[in-house]
Amino acid sequence: MMKLCKNFGLLLLSLGLLLPACRSGHDGVTGASAKARDLPKLIEKGTSEDGMSVSLQNKRIGVKGVRLLAKTEKVKNVRSLALKTNKLGDEGVSILAESPTFQHVEKLFLWDNQVTADGIKSLIESAHFNNLTELNLMKNKLGDEGVKLLAQSEKMAQVTLLDLGANEIGDAGAIAIANSPHLGNLKRMDLFRNKISSKGIEALIRSKHLPNLEYLDLTANAVTPEEILFLEKMSELPNLKVLIIQ
Repeated sequence: MMKLCKNFGLLLLSLGLLLPACRSGHDGVTGASAKARDLPKLIEKGTSEDGMSVSLQNKRIGVKGVRLLAKTEKVKNVRSLALKTNKLGDEGVSILAESPTFQHVEKLFLWDNQVTADGIKSLIESAHFNNLTELNLMKNKLGDEGVKLLAQSEKMAQVTLLDLGANEIGDAGAIAIANSPHLGNLKRMDLFRNKISSKGIEALIRSKHLPNLEYLDLTANAVTPEEILFLEKMSELPNLKVLIIQ
């Protein structure tokens, strides 16, 4: 009997240690690492004292977190919004786009958030986000359709830094950028790890609409070593200082 009680006690102790561990950390179903009750603390910790900057990188706050962020009084004048790897998806971007909380944002970082062309459509049709100077959309799923939407948008007129790396972009997207009348202030553009061939790259480096571009990264696209040697000598961009084609 004593042995049985002892074993039972050990079992209860093990369960007591195990259950809290199961309740914390990642949600096995959704993969979310931020619990709903932790979201206010995460937002408060990631917001600067003056509310001008919010950095919630790699927090996986999800759609619930974005909804709460949009209702947070302290961030109503935010200028820099960094939301890398937060599982936002197009729904999360739509929430950002519809909220006047973000009307003053100048620097928007949405790297790795499963955003497609639908999310970009929400963004460019928004009554807000009219003061963008830096836009990071690396490692999403924009494709040519999403890039065309950006290239056609007047919201891009003040953007000086644009990161579209790893977005399944082909020649059609590259050509849309090259022909855009709204990207004349770009100084840096990253298009690495896409599907752009020599045709799309040639359109970019001979574009008449990118007069201020100084840095262009086209690493890991669909070109051969022979084509790279040829393309490196073709640039007609007047202020280009760094061209990377590997």
